[in-house]
Amino acid sequence: MKRQSLIVGAALGAVALCGAVAIAPASAAPTTADRSKHVIVVSVDGMHQSDLAAFVRTHPKSTMAGLVGHGLDFTHAQTTFPSDSFPGMVAQFTGATPAQSGIWYDDTYNHDLLPAGTRDCSTATPGTEVSLTEALDRSQSPIRLDAGQGLGSPALAALPTNTKAQTLADAPAITKAVLQMTPTPQTLIDQDALPVDPVTCLPLQPGQYLKTNTVFEVARSHGLRTAWADKHPAYAILDGPSGTGVQDLFTPEINSVADDAGDDWTTDNALTQVYDSTKVEAVLNEIDGYDHSGTRKVGTPAILGLNFQTLSTAQKLPASDGLVGGYRSDGTPGPLVQRALSYVDQQLSSIVRHVQDDGLAKNTTIILSAKHGQAPIDPTTLRRVDDGSVIDSLDAAWKASHPQAPALVSFSVDDDGMLLWLSDRSAAAERFARTFLLGHDAPANTVDDAKGVHSATVHHSGLTSVYTGADAHHYVGAGAADDRVPDLIGVAQPGVVYTGGVKKIAEHGGASAEDRDVPLVVASLAIRHPHRIDGAVQTTQIAPSILRVLGIDPRELQAVRTSHVKTLPGL
Repeated sequence: MKRQSLIVGAALGAVALCGAVAIAPASAAPTTADRSKHVIVVSVDGMHQSDLAAFVRTHPKSTMAGLVGHGLDFTHAQTTFPSDSFPGMVAQFTGATPAQSGIWYDDTYNHDLLPAGTRDCSTATPGTEVSLTEALDRSQSPIRLDAGQGLGSPALAALPTNTKAQTLADAPAITKAVLQMTPTPQTLIDQDALPVDPVTCLPLQPGQYLKTNTVFEVARSHGLRTAWADKHPAYAILDGPSGTGVQDLFTPEINSVADDAGDDWTTDNALTQVYDSTKVEAVLNEIDGYDHSGTRKVGTPAILGLNFQTLSTAQKLPASDGLVGGYRSDGTPGPLVQRALSYVDQQLSSIVRHVQDDGLAKNTTIILSAKHGQAPIDPTTLRRVDDGSVIDSLDAAWKASHPQAPALVSFSVDDDGMLLWLSDRSAAAERFARTFLLGHDAPANTVDDAKGVHSATVHHSGLTSVYTGADAHHYVGAGAADDRVPDLIGVAQPGVVYTGGVKKIAEHGGASAEDRDVPLVVASLAIRHPHRIDGAVQTTQIAPSILRVLGIDPRELQAVRTSHVKTLPGL
């Protein structure tokens, strides 16, 4: 099916809810014997359950309202902790928590692996950063949208020198070009940027770093086609340990250079819409039975979908495109977040329309959720803390009492929580770090921005609690022998965002309800009535539920067998 590009309106940043698709009810509700042939998974990164509920209430004819009205609406769903994109997405497709999958963040530390680029494994010292981010791309300085594939398009070649206005105007040409990216972006990963396995002395691929299998691998074992669209080639982790899970993986690099100012696609919300619309175009091609490029007829995948970044950047940016970002003090979306929600709904409308137009409505299930939420919602609680200063102060205090020792902190990840990996893993060193952080006053940061002064000195390094050693393992449900667990886990005070700059007004990764309370809707266009389920569920239950609706035994997932993860109730 041929279509006009969907991104022109998004590129101009003027999105309206025009002609939202109405989902026609079927003549009868499906029986327990009915199975879907296709499952479309949509993750709206940053979306809270409260965002979905409010949008449906104020936009009763929207596509999101239609999905809620024709499926199971789980009003108390939670994503994993840490509430980062990587463990959040892995959870949805494996059924595993970070303690089971081994994936704690997209950028972590591993005490057992060897540094990237190691050639002589007999003399190398274990301990290295494991970066599953844009740092893996073949292209660097600048990072390219095609992650280094070298697509010879004038539209892509012009991106480092375009003004923002030129990039927005060139959006249709950019989409057409980047859709030609390889369906195997594993080939775009710089092997010398991967950590090295000390046993094989070979680079460890993203899928090999995962401790459990994925729904994509299970589907492939049943001869089913699979596809997914996400934001880094490192999302090849969804291939699973076999490396064969996703047949058509489309991963344009979101942190690539988008204009002559050096901005990436997350630094301006209109640019993020252009980026997201390119992934939507890929999914529409797949619904129509083509590969993501729209050039090769392969059949509609059994599992497909994408993640949206537009809402996440609207929540994080103080302002963009003349609109104020984030939320109002009463918790209602500000202008930029309102526009982002409307944009997402419009794109969902296009997905639903294609499902209907292609005659797939009776055998397609759509799952709407989020990898993570975002905190804080209330802007008056926001406190920005320079995490680099906190870590430097900790290391200086350690050095003062241990002058011959290396820096105590080998690696840290601090968004709206704190994860530390220590060079000295003794109980004494862990106590030292914990005591210091809880007794430290973080320095003030009083720089103004579009939303006013939102920084202040905070006590206890901005933390409410700190877990180390056995307490850390217990807090995250990991076994005592799990060497990937951070040596120190800090839970942030409400409103604290760790950042050395002043741009972000929200973040994710932490343990707050705002980070973890996400929407979860399982919709079938063949279901007549909505079903609201208020009991607590986890996003890990999405994975076995995908297999269940495809008629595959969920026990083929390792996480289901070892941790007894249940399918979502009501299926």
